[in-house]
Amino acid sequence: MSNSPLITGFDVRPVIVPLHPPLRTASGVMATAPLVLLDIKTSSGIAGSAYIFTYTPLVLRGVVQVLKDILPVMESWALEPKANIEALRRRFVLIGTPGLLDMALAAIDMALWDAHSRVIGLPLVRVLGGTPSKTLAYASFGMEHPNDAAPLIEAAVQAGFRAIKIKIGYPTLEEDLRAVRAARALIGTDGKLMVDYNQSLSVPESIRRGEALDEEGIEWIEEPTRYDDFAGHAKIAAAVRTPIQLGENLYGPREVLRSIQQASSDLMMLDLMKIGGVSGWLDASAVCAATAIPVSTHFFQEASAHLQSLTPTAHYLEYFGLADAILLDPLQVTEGAVEPGELPGLGIRWNEDAIRRFAA
Repeated sequence: MSNSPLITGFDVRPVIVPLHPPLRTASGVMATAPLVLLDIKTSSGIAGSAYIFTYTPLVLRGVVQVLKDILPVMESWALEPKANIEALRRRFVLIGTPGLLDMALAAIDMALWDAHSRVIGLPLVRVLGGTPSKTLAYASFGMEHPNDAAPLIEAAVQAGFRAIKIKIGYPTLEEDLRAVRAARALIGTDGKLMVDYNQSLSVPESIRRGEALDEEGIEWIEEPTRYDDFAGHAKIAAAVRTPIQLGENLYGPREVLRSIQQASSDLMMLDLMKIGGVSGWLDASAVCAATAIPVSTHFFQEASAHLQSLTPTAHYLEYFGLADAILLDPLQVTEGAVEPGELPGLGIRWNEDAIRRFAA
């Protein structure tokens, strides 16, 4: 008989948090962060928390409803994260889960692990057998006009970041190069510079621009073409010397394995919401470790800091304060690196005043 507390209830709350500045990409602009906040309650009196990002307010209510439809199934279950999520996933074998359903399941997985860790009284990294360790972080920016980008990048450098990512994909290669060179001038020759195309180019254009960027000392080129064009990315990776970075839009460990098998990229970026939460991350990072693929993170920096401490091929953590406005203790950067704290669980604590202010 299990000694674990029982799952007794749930809270699902949508919020829309303003982004300052708006996140501009070659594939669109996000002025706000629509988030779904989840709390899973237990008979111990301890709850587990997590959030997910729906990218557009248009699907915010849809994800909330999916969660509200799924969660009652778990009432009275013993709190056992791995068994819980496997039992839930078995219910959706016939329909499949990529998309909104996977996003909801990832939120549940993260909240289950947070509750489990809080019940034990340890941070997630220690519950999973690891030790908190530092991961290099990079400050992530959008397609800012050079005049707007300069103070943002300068502030990041002054804050200790030694790596910066900018988004490009302007109408011409010349504009891309101007943005890259302006950023390089601000971070210096010793700083690391990454670029992200947000899937905006064709395969031939990706190769043309990638070959030009080979001369700029870029750390990686992210998602130059459609994320699901594995063969196209393999052609780009073979033609361009600069490492190609993929992964943030891959659903689950099997898609990560497929991408690696097809040599679609040199690096892998895992997104907690799309990879399957903590459980999916552990499986996907093991695949990357077995194939010696460096792993970086996409959003969800609080939990990702714990998981990078457990990832054998950990590379970078993307620092972008998506949820900072609704958290009591946002993740801190020290000398260009982050380290999970000793708070039990994922380190997420809600700022209830802010949540009321941004309620959707």
